[in-house]
Amino acid sequence: MRIFTAALATETNTFSPIAIDRSAFEASFYAGPGAHPETPTLCTAPVTVGRDVCRKKGWTLIEGTAAWADPAGLVNRTAYEGLRDEILDQLKAAMPVDAVVLGLHGAMVAAGYLDPEGDFLGRIRDIVGPGVLVCAELDPHSHLTAKRVAAADFFIAFKEFPHTDFVDRARDLWRIAVDTLEGRVRPVMSVFDCRMIDVFPTSRAPMRAFVDQLISREQADPDILSLSVIHGFMAGDVPEMGTRTIAVTNGNAAKGAAIAREMGQWLFERRGTFRMPEVDEKEAIHQALGIPEKPVVIADMWDNPGGGTAGDATVVLAEMLAAGVRDVAVGTIWDPVAVSICRAAGEGAEIPLRFGAKSAPGTGNPIDGTVRVLKVNDTAEMRFGESIVPFGPAVTVALNGIEIILNTVRAQSYDPSLFSVMGIDPSQKKILLIKSTNHFHAAFSKIAAEIIYCAAGSPYPNQPAKTAYRHVRKDIWPMVENPFES
Repeated sequence: MRIFTAALATETNTFSPIAIDRSAFEASFYAGPGAHPETPTLCTAPVTVGRDVCRKKGWTLIEGTAAWADPAGLVNRTAYEGLRDEILDQLKAAMPVDAVVLGLHGAMVAAGYLDPEGDFLGRIRDIVGPGVLVCAELDPHSHLTAKRVAAADFFIAFKEFPHTDFVDRARDLWRIAVDTLEGRVRPVMSVFDCRMIDVFPTSRAPMRAFVDQLISREQADPDILSLSVIHGFMAGDVPEMGTRTIAVTNGNAAKGAAIAREMGQWLFERRGTFRMPEVDEKEAIHQALGIPEKPVVIADMWDNPGGGTAGDATVVLAEMLAAGVRDVAVGTIWDPVAVSICRAAGEGAEIPLRFGAKSAPGTGNPIDGTVRVLKVNDTAEMRFGESIVPFGPAVTVALNGIEIILNTVRAQSYDPSLFSVMGIDPSQKKILLIKSTNHFHAAFSKIAAEIIYCAAGSPYPNQPAKTAYRHVRKDIWPMVENPFES
């Protein structure tokens, strides 16, 4: 067997002012053919898993480019078309192939392309023809468009949010691909439109039990090859934004359609019950100070670079400074200019500095003060499950009893190693202020006395009924109460 694999991924917040060009991919992750390290990244795990599978099978794996950019705003048209055509040319050179196995995110939007992955998959299908297997792993915070479904044989999405299972789902993708190529199964994909958009953290009920049930059903029923939920990505203003369910069965389209519908209706009936309880910045700080144990984690959940924001909001930090709160570590505030100034000053320097809140309205005001530069790390990285996430060059500065990490490569707060590589022992701080919606939970919950979800400012469009969409259809919840009755 000859199998082609590649990855092209980012998550586009169409309301974000941070544009993506090719350099953004190269800063986050870019590997040419055969150059992918053994460590997978969130959306490139099909490449590394594929190596193991094909090595054991004695099959030929042709690796194309793997590229990932941290979530932000629109992808520059030249950047998207250049990376797309780079991979398509590699596929053409690899022909003939028996399968194409891809790592995608699924929420990319590029200038001139509301559905880049649909465009990409459609072109792949045109190259390989109707008889070649095409499949991909997706992030659940994506847009499952009709064009994508028509072009691919099947998709598998991460089940967990936080996305701790991206390698396991890549293994599922390859397992089904191998069984298909060896004639044991015939995957058929069924999709149900839930006509809603919501947030589905799997670290709490009711989504935790639902995902556990999906896994149990896959294991118990040989007809079921895979079950996935596409949560949707509410910051993507595209026509087919919303929640969908996927059932991949062994040649049983009717059964798959029934299962996908059952899954989708279960989610719709519980709409509005999945999100974490949220408090504003004043209440978050009040609650944190009232908890005797440490550390207390405050998640500034909507200034999340993992959702495409800049990650430079200062609303919570400013409230802490005004209240005289001390013994706090902040990870992170994105400010490349401030980082360059601190690097030039060097460790131990005391300098006047203005930082933060430069990207957009709703992020607060820049912070001014005399800071001490505690640490400079030109290659700062943190862990995220089995992968490594860069966020440097970065510096740690101290201001009025608060230690603040300033970074140059935007990344959400995945893991306490974010603090330790910057000279901070996270377990010894009273409060850890981080920026993430829920991906932090798997790692930070292991050290946190309590976790408080804070909705501060307005850097991210998190209320769909009030968001000024131009392309999103209006016949989904919460834009209407029950779209199935209209």
